[in-house]
Amino acid sequence: MAFPENFAWGAATASYQIEGGAYENGKGRSVWDAFCRWPGKVYAGDTGDVACDHYHRYREDVQLMAEIGLQAYRFSISWPRVIPEGVGLVNEAGLDFYDRLVDALLENHITPWVTLFHWDYPESLYHQGGWMNRDSVCWFADYAAVVVERLSDRVTHWITQNEPQVFIGLGHALGIHAPGLRLPDADVLLITHHVLMAHGMAVTAIRDNAKSEPLVGAAPVGIIKMPVDESDENVEAARLATFSMEDKLWNNVWYADPMILGHYPEEGVKMFGADMPELHDGDMEIIHQPLDFYATNIYHGDTVRAGQDGGWEPVAPQTGPPLTMMNWRVEPEALYWGPRFLYERYQLPIVVTENGLANTDWIHLDGKVHDPQRIDFTTRYLRAYKRAIDEGVEAMGYFHWSLMDNFEWAEGYSRRFGLTYVDYQTQERVLKDSAYWYSEVIESNGASLDA
Repeated sequence: MAFPENFAWGAATASYQIEGGAYENGKGRSVWDAFCRWPGKVYAGDTGDVACDHYHRYREDVQLMAEIGLQAYRFSISWPRVIPEGVGLVNEAGLDFYDRLVDALLENHITPWVTLFHWDYPESLYHQGGWMNRDSVCWFADYAAVVVERLSDRVTHWITQNEPQVFIGLGHALGIHAPGLRLPDADVLLITHHVLMAHGMAVTAIRDNAKSEPLVGAAPVGIIKMPVDESDENVEAARLATFSMEDKLWNNVWYADPMILGHYPEEGVKMFGADMPELHDGDMEIIHQPLDFYATNIYHGDTVRAGQDGGWEPVAPQTGPPLTMMNWRVEPEALYWGPRFLYERYQLPIVVTENGLANTDWIHLDGKVHDPQRIDFTTRYLRAYKRAIDEGVEAMGYFHWSLMDNFEWAEGYSRRFGLTYVDYQTQERVLKDSAYWYSEVIESNGASLDA
């Protein structure tokens, strides 16, 4: 069951979730630094002030990656660590940290995959209108250029933004994530347009400033619909549903179609009507930049079947479904249908940049962390991903979420996603059983999944 040659086996993290060092060495504040101090917004009043202390312990963490045998590591850059006010003065100490991290990875034969934005937006720019301000497009592009100028002699894999559906939807429409806004549709759509333009400008900044040939993508949420069976009509229904605009926030096409196909989906334009943002000449050309891969984060999916008049309808989930600690259903087939449908529509190599589960992990009496659910979960999902590859989906890699337990946004430290257990009192790291299992998967290039 070996995966393709040169398939990248990795794990992923995000800056605010692991770094800590929130106010050290010139770092500016992010919207998450502020949001965590809003009473009642984050579980138990948890913050990312220390998190996994990766800012100080990155060498130890890279050694853990090497012990697991990771071939690639996806991490994000903290914008306010690099440019404290979001624009203007560059914080050399912040850039130096990422310099050292990249060097440590390369010394251990681990390929860095850099995400430019994973939600820790500079607070000072938020007070200037944030993503509502059209200037945010240039702010982001300028930041991208600074990072690329410093790291691109060694970094070749770039991701512009992580999950716009989430940082826009949960952060600006539902108020559950930073910055905690509940804006009307017209404002949310304007923000989305600026975010998409910022993506396009960042792609251009990467290509214009890179010192080595870059591979560039973006990482939206994979919102996957699966057929109730594999009859032609139900597969077509699932495909239609995966690329529908049924949900104005949680869909694929409003974000990916402009980036890859160069236009907003007609269904959405009609649905939003007068709430649509004004499109300036050249906006869509800015958004629509050539990409080298389609990165997607897939955890679960919804089942549908063919409906009336060639449409589709949801199938109710079973009673008492298998659930993760996030109350997400365990649905391995999402990692078959998602890559298949996304590859068919967008014709770009697929990279699964996040997949994993929150589990009930603790150190057992024998001093080890036994997490059989994570091993079983990931085996099932990877087998489904391999089926998609065997049937013709071009795939570049898989990144387990996450390398280590970390700050899970509004859930604080109450959810553990890691291959590595973190004791937040002592900062001790313990590789879980799943880390040793994943090491065998990597060493065998997936062949051990048949065992």
